[in-house]
Order: sequence, then C-alpha cells, then structure tokens
Amino acid sequence: MDKKVVKFVVIGFGLYAVFAALVLTFYEEDTDQMGWEDRQAFNKRYISALTIDQNIEHSNVIQTLGSPDLTEAKRKGDTNFQVMFYRTQHLQSDGITTKDECTPMLFKNGYLIAWGDNAYQQFNNI
Repeated sequence: MDKKVVKFVVIGFGLYAVFAALVLTFYEEDTDQMGWEDRQAFNKRYISALTIDQNIEHSNVIQTLGSPDLTEAKRKGDTNFQVMFYRTQHLQSDGITTKDECTPMLFKNGYLIAWGDNAYQQFNNI
C-alpha cells in the first residue's frame, strides 16, 4: 500500500512539473486581462528594456503593451508622428490616468524613435 501512495505522489508531482513548465514556456501575458498595478509594472519593465537601435514598429508595441492610455498624433509634410502614453507610475487614486503618470513613446512613420519625457517635448516641437 505504501508503494502505491509513493507511486501516485511521484506521478502527481511529475504531472505538476510538466504542467508548470508548459505554462511558463507558452503562456503569453495579456495586458487587457491585467489589473492596473500589474499592467503598470509590465509597461515599465518592457519600456526600460528598450534600446534605440531595435527598429520597433508601432504595431509591435500595441501587440505587446495593448492600447495606449493616451495618444496624440500629427503630420508634418509627408511624415506622420504619433506619441503614445503608457502608464508606468501611479501618482493619485482618482480613476484618471494623466500624462504625468505615463511614459510617452514617440513614433515617426510607424517606428519608435524616442521615449520618456524628452519624447513628448520632441513631439511638441515638431
């Protein structure tokens, strides 16, 4: 009887380990399903890992981070500029996300060219 119990425990632990490994390997985080605190931390982690030479497209950011909290766009000549704001720092529990709680990401013709406070200043100077 003791051998049966040990056998079931080992099988159960093995199945649990396989399931956990599959979840960790194949689970993709969905920002639409996250609470605001988790999404904010996810946004901050993603943005802090960016490098300027990655040629990141607008659609890739939307796919990874979801819809922006705020956005603005303008055209100058044949060039399109868009700044998207993703919340990365909670300041006030008022139910409203403001620009000062967000990190701006500036896109030129669909490609990320700057992020952070300087990105919004660049957008305004265009």
